Amino acid sequence: MSGSAESSAREALIDTARRAAARAFVPASGFRVGAAVLVDGGAIVPGCNVETASYGLTICAERNAVFRAVADGARAIHAVAVWTELDEPAAPCGACRQVLAEFAAADCPVLLAGPGGRVTELTVGELLPRPFTFDTLDAARRGGTGA
Repeated sequence: MSGSAESSAREALIDTARRAAARAFVPASGFRVGAAVLVDGGAIVPGCNVETASYGLTICAERNAVFRAVADGARAIHAVAVWTELDEPAAPCGACRQVLAEFAAADCPVLLAGPGGRVTELTVGELLPRPFTFDTLDAARRGGTGA
């Protein structure tokens, strides 16, 4: 997502993630995370982390945004922003990387941002270089060696 033509889209994605982080429910960790995903038609879908007393049932911001987008009818993610309160931008956890890999192409940009103004741009493929996906399962069903 580099280039001046995409600058406003990039800023809107990061701003949506920042605003989502403000709505995070984090009574256990206090670590607010917001995410935003860009889907077909240019819609930006936000998500925030939501903690529960049963920590395993907690949902991360990235998965929250992707699942919300899917519930709204999206099937492909074209860009992602993740905002945390850290000056050094934090990357998604492994579970979120897996979900992103299933709904976004390997070259999908992932923008990591925080209040310090620094933005790190990676791709889904850089975050999870050899994902396990339905393509892998399809290859196994056909007797292949995997994707």
